[in-house]
Amino acid sequence: MARNANSSVFLEEWLRVVSGSSVSSPLVKQNSAAPSARSIIQAWSEIRESLQSQRFDTRYLQALRALVSSESTIHVADPQAKLLIAILSLKDVSLPYESCTLVMRLLYVWIRKAFRPSQALVGSAVQAIRGVVVDDGRSNLQPVLVAQSVLVAGAFASAHSLSGELKVLTLELLCRLLEGEGSLVGSREELVPVVLAGIGYGLSSSSDVHYVRLLDSLFGCSIWLKDGSVTHGLMVLHLVEWVVSGYLRSNYVNKMSLFANEALEMSKGNYTLFTVLMAAAGVLRASAAGSSGGSQNLEVVSELRNSAEKRIEAVAQLLVANGSITQRDDLLLKCFAIALARCGTVSPSPPLLLCLASALLTQVFPLGNIYESFCKDPIGPRLIWVREHLSGVLFKESGAITGAFCNQYAKANEENKYIVENMIWDFCQNLYLQHRQIALLLRGVEDTLLGDIEKIAESSFLMVVVFALAVTKQWPNPTVSEERKMETSVKILVSFSCVEYFRHIRLPEYMETIREVISCVQENDATCVSFVESIPAYGSLTNPKDLFTQRLEYEWSRDDVQTSRILFYLRVIPTCIGRYIGHPNRKVARASHTLFVAFLSSAKESEEEDERNQLKEDLVFYYMERSLEVYPEITPFEGLASGVAALTRHLPAGSPAIFYSVHSLVEKASTFHTDESQGRKSDPGNQILDLLLRLVSLVDIQVLPYLMKSLAQLIIVLPKEKQNMVLGELYGQVAESDDVIRKPSLVSWLQSLNYLCSNNRTQGSGFVHVYSKEEDHKLYVYHFLWLANPESLRPGLIIRVSFFFVMLNQSGKELYRTKEMCKLFCDKVEPVNSLFLNHRGFTNNFRLKNELLRTTYMNVLLALVETLNKPQHSLTETELSNARSDLVELTEAENIADHGSQVEQHIKETVEAARDWLEGAIHSWKGHLGFVPLRSEKID
Repeated sequence: MARNANSSVFLEEWLRVVSGSSVSSPLVKQNSAAPSARSIIQAWSEIRESLQSQRFDTRYLQALRALVSSESTIHVADPQAKLLIAILSLKDVSLPYESCTLVMRLLYVWIRKAFRPSQALVGSAVQAIRGVVVDDGRSNLQPVLVAQSVLVAGAFASAHSLSGELKVLTLELLCRLLEGEGSLVGSREELVPVVLAGIGYGLSSSSDVHYVRLLDSLFGCSIWLKDGSVTHGLMVLHLVEWVVSGYLRSNYVNKMSLFANEALEMSKGNYTLFTVLMAAAGVLRASAAGSSGGSQNLEVVSELRNSAEKRIEAVAQLLVANGSITQRDDLLLKCFAIALARCGTVSPSPPLLLCLASALLTQVFPLGNIYESFCKDPIGPRLIWVREHLSGVLFKESGAITGAFCNQYAKANEENKYIVENMIWDFCQNLYLQHRQIALLLRGVEDTLLGDIEKIAESSFLMVVVFALAVTKQWPNPTVSEERKMETSVKILVSFSCVEYFRHIRLPEYMETIREVISCVQENDATCVSFVESIPAYGSLTNPKDLFTQRLEYEWSRDDVQTSRILFYLRVIPTCIGRYIGHPNRKVARASHTLFVAFLSSAKESEEEDERNQLKEDLVFYYMERSLEVYPEITPFEGLASGVAALTRHLPAGSPAIFYSVHSLVEKASTFHTDESQGRKSDPGNQILDLLLRLVSLVDIQVLPYLMKSLAQLIIVLPKEKQNMVLGELYGQVAESDDVIRKPSLVSWLQSLNYLCSNNRTQGSGFVHVYSKEEDHKLYVYHFLWLANPESLRPGLIIRVSFFFVMLNQSGKELYRTKEMCKLFCDKVEPVNSLFLNHRGFTNNFRLKNELLRTTYMNVLLALVETLNKPQHSLTETELSNARSDLVELTEAENIADHGSQVEQHIKETVEAARDWLEGAIHSWKGHLGFVPLRSEKID
């Protein structure tokens, strides 16, 4: 920065640029186009004629304005400077103030661009300026004239070619102007850089005369009558940087020592604290550049840096000692933050760390003040200062301030680290709570204001991410305990969930932090529980009780801030599903399904395995109901498909939840019109049907018969073209299958289904599926009646079934057909699936660990339920007696199973003994459902 200043002609303009000042010079209005040589010559001619005629009219002023507006391109020679000095020296002519100010500006251009100005002319110029602003005794001096006089006097003092006597003369004039008229310029914002540049020129002079007086003017109250600003503080910082850089280049050791003693080490009561703070930062910035440039006086530079760091730490200690930051401390805190951002590396100190944390959370990101202002006056002026803060230099430097903060954090002790960590995490919690309310109130009403607030919040999100990464970088340190890591990991995740709404870009730092903390959380069960418990309660999500939501009709799905937080949880942990499966935001819904899959696929060998499986089954009932009730409007098919596939893989074989899932999918598929199902493959009906076809190879062998029955009922009502398409897919799927257990049943079922679909059928027709069981396929062939439209049958209706048998080969060609029609009377009974729908919790205590006994127990129980569901007039005394015996046997088997591994042999014996009565009960039950046991005969 200092080198840029040295390459710049006008110091005051450079100060405006580096400080981010939006206030331009009141005197200089630059031309957009370069002036022509003719216009410049004409302007000087007009000035010369005015001097000769002693008439300073409008043309004279216009000529001066033209020259000043072209100051960056013109060069004022000694003859022209002599002309200007002559105008200022006039005694008997009253010159307008603007004329004097413009003439002084041109003299400033002359001295700054002249390679070796005439000492005689400089002496004459000093006397002329003195005569205008001092000797005349004018009581109504304009601030602009005083400021330009200070600037010119300082520029004269910094000219290297001048004699010591002339420099003393100009420095005397400069100090007299500052001490006598400094209060005039302090009241004008646009004149501050002009006066500071004049002081800077004076301080850079090779003469030590009046040096302390200049420092008193710079840091004293004479030019800081009004409250300063961050912009003013930055001007002081870079002014001191420019001055000290000059000392280092010129090896002005005495001046460096004098500056350190007077400005940094001594505490003068009339010095404004923010200017001293910024001056110390300027010293650090200049000394860092001087050290890297190989300064010859490293010892002096080191002492200068130590003095500057001590002064900064003293200011920080003063702020920390106050306990709470008052409004009077706001400026000091802002300057403190930006000073540490621009001064480079500073030795670590607890007060510096705490002050930087406070500055970030209250000044750089003043969201708390914004929300508080809105609460106090929600219908008043709409916080114009929010937009001003966005364009201010403090907000633009938020990244650098965060970097300085993280550097201080990395070198702090554990106690102070813990303090500032909690400050950041609390900030995230408050940001979530407050912005959630503000967003609900302002969205659609004050979108511009809301957008400005969220820009500040988005930057605060970046700060939180960078700081969290800095926290994790400290974990390899052996001083950080495992308990501290676990606790901090949870706090980071909770904080990230609070600011998730403001994450609009993909940050490598964000992903790196997430991976690091997740790895820590997964290593400890208690930490996992702690994070899960941080999820907001269901009641607070759907029906919050606070001041703001009482003013409007609250709708949880429109609460975007809250939704983003839950979305973060859904992405990070597999333990929450909630209502967000049906959230209108499809991204949220997809994440919910992914979470469900992750939970089902989670496996952990423990004593609570049965309880975990029961929880999974209970969740499946809710999951299927919730997902399908909003399909396809909200539920994404990809998420639903992944969830169904996961539950078929990870639930116990024969789980009632799988039966219920198949039943629910079939019911949902039947709600779509068959005519519409012939459209695109992405149509909802086609998607559900495709999912059911995929389940043929996924469900366990106990659920497969029910799935085949349900699929057949669905397929036979499809249009012919759609039937052929589905059958083709099934043939391909079965042909590619390597499952030797289910493939024979699938082939038989598919041939029967193909035969039925290829023949015309009436509304009341159906078909019989033939399949066998391994242990009795030599004695019995089981037949199951499938009706084309079972919903058309009234409850309790007695059905007369007539059927015959047809033998087909693998190509579907008819080989044999029975001549006689077999007849059977049966009652329509309630399907077994109603047990799962109406009594979801009946398996809560059905937790047998022996797989064979569990399957047998389940089958007998279902058979008993079906028997007892039959109409009373159709039950015989024998069936009732058998049912009573079945119930007694089931109870005894359950009691035996509960004794665990010590009676494993007894369990096996009980199972074998139960086979006889079990087969009788099953065959009796199946007879009422349409199964007919037939002796197998050889067919020629």
